[in-house]
Amino acid sequence: MDIQDLKKKNVNFKKKWLDTDPDYFEKLTQGQDPDFLVLACSDSRVCPTTVTEMEPGHMFIHRNVANQVVESDESFAAGLYYALVHLKVKYVLINGHTNCGGVQAAWENNDEEGLQGWLKYVKDSMPDPEATDKEWTLEKLAKFNVMVQMKRLQKHPVFQEHGEGVSIIGALFDLKTGSLDVFDPDNLTEEDREMLGY
Repeated sequence: MDIQDLKKKNVNFKKKWLDTDPDYFEKLTQGQDPDFLVLACSDSRVCPTTVTEMEPGHMFIHRNVANQVVESDESFAAGLYYALVHLKVKYVLINGHTNCGGVQAAWENNDEEGLQGWLKYVKDSMPDPEATDKEWTLEKLAKFNVMVQMKRLQKHPVFQEHGEGVSIIGALFDLKTGSLDVFDPDNLTEEDREMLGY
């Protein structure tokens, strides 16, 4: 893919929506009213709007490596504040995925200097391998990571102050099947509860 491909795809994108509604883009300029704030991984294979076929205007999205809730991350804190206070979102969706390179790097103790500043947060999201005899697959680790971020979000100062009535949900996108497993702490399988220590 090159720059010309980007331009062609943009033409196709515009045509798709204008064929549906000639005033579509004019309406977009009038503001946004998303139901979801999504915290997703930066992975190029996992675009939240693509995997849910969501049209523009329905998801306010923040992305970082391994979808981490980090209290000191000013960009995330600002996005969270804006989503809760101004956009009045109904849900915060933590969207992880299978075969997550950030989760794998943290679990396998990657020591590349250029990654450590962020990987330290992902490592803090991993279970203690010495404290359990569970068999941890990358898929289970990715789901565990999502659940940890859901707990962290509940404790985030911005969410504590402005998140009343907003549901926190998790999702794991399966790269092998294209399926999105959506879950919340009150709707877990017994296996998930045991794995995550709920």
